[in-house]
Amino acid sequence: MAVSSTFCRLNLLPKHSLLRGLTSHGQQLRPKWPHNQISKLEDNLIVLGIETSCDDTAAAVVRSNGDILSQVVSSQADLLAQYGGVAPKMAEEAHSQAIDQVVLEALDKANLTEKDLSAIAVTIGPGLSLCLRVGVQKARKIARNFNLPIVGIHHMEAHALVARLIEQDLQFPFMALLISGGHNLLILAHDLGHYVQLGTTIDDAIGEAYDKTAKWLGLDLRRSGGPAIEELAREGDAKSVNFSIPMKQHKDCNFSYAGLKTQVRLAIESRKIDAKIPISSASCEDRVSRADIAASFQRVAVLHLEERCERAIQWALKIEPSITYLVVSGGVASNQYVRARLDLVVKRNGLQLVCPPPSLCTDNGVMVAWTGIEHFRMGRFDPPPPVDEPEDSVYDLRPRWPLGEEHTEGRSEARSLRTARIHPSLTSLIQASLQQQS
Repeated sequence: MAVSSTFCRLNLLPKHSLLRGLTSHGQQLRPKWPHNQISKLEDNLIVLGIETSCDDTAAAVVRSNGDILSQVVSSQADLLAQYGGVAPKMAEEAHSQAIDQVVLEALDKANLTEKDLSAIAVTIGPGLSLCLRVGVQKARKIARNFNLPIVGIHHMEAHALVARLIEQDLQFPFMALLISGGHNLLILAHDLGHYVQLGTTIDDAIGEAYDKTAKWLGLDLRRSGGPAIEELAREGDAKSVNFSIPMKQHKDCNFSYAGLKTQVRLAIESRKIDAKIPISSASCEDRVSRADIAASFQRVAVLHLEERCERAIQWALKIEPSITYLVVSGGVASNQYVRARLDLVVKRNGLQLVCPPPSLCTDNGVMVAWTGIEHFRMGRFDPPPPVDEPEDSVYDLRPRWPLGEEHTEGRSEARSLRTARIHPSLTSLIQASLQQQS
């Protein structure tokens, strides 16, 4: 009933809804453009991707043959350090200040103008609604002024699909582990727009645990928690602190890092570590203590990933025995320790690991542009916004937007996430659209 009522609300979305061709009409949209733009709808696509879902303002221009023509990212590292994490209102203001320059620089580096583009792709969810709005507003303004089609992008799908840009042999079906500050997600990708959720976060994601641990240890957050913890952990004894692995008693593929965060906080308090004293000013003994906690935390945090991946691989192979790849992407996938440990799991199960380069693991415009290209080829896009669209329009933003439907064995009664105000999954929307077409 909840899903049905949500679909009703989606069908009543205003004309400003991105992916409107999927959610409302259930048909492919092939608007009529001037003759000189017809060729842009075929193989030689050039797409501008815009990403503002959280704390980085990013844009990139990508060609459909896989050429990355430009990539620009404006980091909010100083804000993260100042507030000890993402402050939504501050992040929105930073996006607003940076978006015009980031997009302009992306076009300049590609040696192109808006008139050379085939389409605009922009993240519409999941993420922080205040931040998503900045990117969507910019994307629609360009699309409106230059009569360009627009593709609404699912942030997590983009993390998964960017691997297909750098690994040409990566065909569907494949598995993906998407790990970042806000998400832990294990999926089986049957096809473009068709995903099964094998496991997800029931409270805090691994990136959040890294960031909080780094903050409590007095590390420099301008680099974000992951790199800071990884570097300090190299100095420590990973078995010096006996943290317990989360959810050992749960035989599913879901993740939980809230309990591990509590263990870390208590360990820091017991050692009387003062986060106000930066690591650079810590005594030798204090530094060793912090390094031991960092190493012990990282070992257990990643062991949780390994255990869940191992089980998810077995589930996925039962569903799709032809799977040969596991994609690991998202900001935490930049961590070399994480990659090395997961590579062992993958090889033990006869699969191959695919990790995009670090610059494509963290939030970026390339992944958005490429995902836009993949969907555009399938006819999944909206026509240019109307020329009289008001600047203060209410856009279709999807802060809480599942990627796929839950695997039967993966449902968890321990899930603490509320289901209210969650959009229907991308998979359910696309599958419903395909059924209406047939």
